[in-house]
Amino acid sequence: MQEILTFYHKSNILPMEKIDDLDRKILKIITQNARIPFKDVAEMCGVSRAAVHQRVQRMYDTGVIIGSSYQVNPKMLGYQLCVYVGITLEKGSMYRTVSAELEKIPEVIESQYTLGTYSMLIKLYAKDDRNLMQLLNGKIQEIPGVANTETLTALDMQINRTLPIE
Repeated sequence: MQEILTFYHKSNILPMEKIDDLDRKILKIITQNARIPFKDVAEMCGVSRAAVHQRVQRMYDTGVIIGSSYQVNPKMLGYQLCVYVGITLEKGSMYRTVSAELEKIPEVIESQYTLGTYSMLIKLYAKDDRNLMQLLNGKIQEIPGVANTETLTALDMQINRTLPIE
């Protein structure tokens, strides 16, 4: 069964792409174990290694797969606080300019333009309270267009997963 999906990447909706059952099977396997060799994926899917490689490359090229990376435990790098910051902008239209400035702050690892109480919601890591205060007062609140911030500190992460591949 083929299904049409919309994929989101770097603030752009990519063109509609079709993925088939084999693509879904490959995605399900590689999202559960990103380090699995393509020869094992091919064996599990009953196709050649070249077919798996071509399918995965096509999914990268079309935006179905939007990256691959190793996840590093921030605490092992000295970052003790995970913080979400709701940002209210002077004007909603300033989000691109503010996003460009936020991108210059390495501790900011995610930024979303949102509807609701905040114009933007960001996720960042701080080494301690002093570092957090410096990030908020010395960097984020100094960005032109940032009118207000509200900080929420994460105490523990219970769920961290990708969407299921059905």
